[in-house]
Amino acid sequence: MFEARLPTRLNVTHLLAQWLVTLAAWYFVVGLIVAVGISAAGLHRLDPVAAHGTWVFRLLILPGLTALWPLMLMRVVRGPGQPPEEHNAHRDAARHRSGPA
Repeated sequence: MFEARLPTRLNVTHLLAQWLVTLAAWYFVVGLIVAVGISAAGLHRLDPVAAHGTWVFRLLILPGLTALWPLMLMRVVRGPGQPPEEHNAHRDAARHRSGPA
């Protein structure tokens, strides 16, 4: 009884594993292509200061760009903008302080 089910379950598991590995490989390939493009031509849209980085700097950020390519691609498409303002208790208290320090 269990012998008839086992090969089917293994086949499904094997097929699922193949799909996951293929999906991860495609994510990596597309990410590497996007990362090289951003590093070569679109870095100024992410950070104007980073655009003047050396080839060593661009090589160092390549793994991060590859892993986070969907987020970086959205940032490049949107263009440069102001970074979000940090909110914490100290900044909020300093902003709302009514008297001299």
